[in-house]
Amino acid sequence: MEYLEFELPIKELEDQLDKCQIIGKESEVDVTETCKQIEKKLAATKKDIYKNLTAWQRVQLSRHPNRPYTLDHIKALCGDTFLELHGDRNVKDDKAMIGGLGKIGDQSYMFIGQQKGYNTKTRQYRNFGMSNPEGYRKALRLMKSAEKFGIPVVTLIDTPGAYPGLEAEERGQGEAIARNILEMARLKVPIITIIIGEGASGGALGIGVGDRVMMLENTWYSVISPESCSSILWRSWEYKEQAAEALKLTAKDMKRMKLVDSIIKEPLGGAHTDRDKTFSAVSDAIVKAFEELKNLSPKDLVKLRMEKYDNMGVYKD
Repeated sequence: MEYLEFELPIKELEDQLDKCQIIGKESEVDVTETCKQIEKKLAATKKDIYKNLTAWQRVQLSRHPNRPYTLDHIKALCGDTFLELHGDRNVKDDKAMIGGLGKIGDQSYMFIGQQKGYNTKTRQYRNFGMSNPEGYRKALRLMKSAEKFGIPVVTLIDTPGAYPGLEAEERGQGEAIARNILEMARLKVPIITIIIGEGASGGALGIGVGDRVMMLENTWYSVISPESCSSILWRSWEYKEQAAEALKLTAKDMKRMKLVDSIIKEPLGGAHTDRDKTFSAVSDAIVKAFEELKNLSPKDLVKLRMEKYDNMGVYKD
């Protein structure tokens, strides 16, 4: 188990509890009462820390190395029914963007999402979850296939942003993202979008237009990362915590501003502390959203989706 800096008080108490239990096993000393006291203090400390997280601490949790990624979610949701589909039929298969068909219960879905790596080798293979234009074009190809066969689309967002390299710009990164936003707005099947980790900039928006947009509790969604915002405004990354607060990028902020529809609760400590509970919550959210959307006609789906995004940013003096 890896601990973030603000989780160190929890680590100290868990270490104390482990030592106490070892002493009880290896000697005749009764440590039951001591262990209970440590457990009680541990529970109170966890509750105090995780109920009062800052925006920056939630950003850190969204990047936790043990946090489940897109493929983890898909495999848990679909089991052996998932069939990955590859390529944009133009340039190549982008490994940072994955997609394919899978079932939750008896209902088929087209799953699309960014995939990060677990170690140095797989992070390079997945390009750190940053898609090239061909990734967004692959996503659009799969969405169009889903539309053709009347299959609902589920997108899982977890990216630090679209790949900003020269070759990506040469192949039309901006156009690919803009095209996806346009086409998703008028797609004639239900689109359910869930931010499961980082939701940064156009890289997230490229698969982020949905009838229902949801965020896991400890994720973030913003036009820019706190580090990049800090480097632009203060010419230094040292102000990233201040930038995170100013950006209003947490799930609660997004819900309050009506930019997302709902928040999916995570287990205490983050999605990685109880993966099964997290997967179950995500599955329930997808099924519930589909039940709300499945009886709408294609015309009504598009109309309501357009109205939803037209109303964003509207204010009265």
